[in-house]
Amino acid sequence: MKYTIVYMGTPHYAKEILATLIEADDMDVALVLTQPDRPVGRKRVLTPPSVKVLAQSHDIAVLQPHRLRDEGIAEAIALLKPDFIIVAAFGQILPREILDIAPCINLHASLLPQYRGASPVQQSLLYGDATTGVTSMLMEEGLDTGDILQKSVFVIPPTMRLQGLMQKLTNDACSLTLSTIRNFAGLNPQKQNESEATLCKKIKKPDGEVDFMKAKEVYAKYRAFEGC
Repeated sequence: MKYTIVYMGTPHYAKEILATLIEADDMDVALVLTQPDRPVGRKRVLTPPSVKVLAQSHDIAVLQPHRLRDEGIAEAIALLKPDFIIVAAFGQILPREILDIAPCINLHASLLPQYRGASPVQQSLLYGDATTGVTSMLMEEGLDTGDILQKSVFVIPPTMRLQGLMQKLTNDACSLTLSTIRNFAGLNPQKQNESEATLCKKIKKPDGEVDFMKAKEVYAKYRAFEGC
């Protein structure tokens, strides 16, 4: 059996998951949605997301809507009759008209319900967590609130910084994506415990300010904001 996939994602994390799907013999990525091209660098050069570049190199159709509610987007997805819509760091909440097309599975880089939102990997380092991981979840209209399908858990070495942790979680997310799709029929989705839920926001420049009288805080930010 070959699964028809519609994929949504934007950064490197999403690109690596897309590459895994493309390389899998039992996956057919029929369409990719990603964010619009953005100006990058001091010269503000209009640059496509890495997901778009990868998809086009494999002759996969790409859509770059400013909003998923834009005219024709849901219709274009439904026309393909996908088995799954796979989402990784896409940057938009899916509207009901897309959620109803096929099971929508998100790969979130935390152990949900911990660290819902935009910066879960940085937060796990800032708080000195001993473990983190990746969660595959069924999407709904809330922010990372859907039922949990599978988890991959990783023990964080005390000296590991953001780039190393992000790459490890990316690798784990690639494996978890295939596992969740292939075993989907036999999985038992679990409701998230709302009493344990935490939220995290996008990282901004003021978050990098440090108080040099607090050594543990300085080291945590050194690990969490590497390359930000």
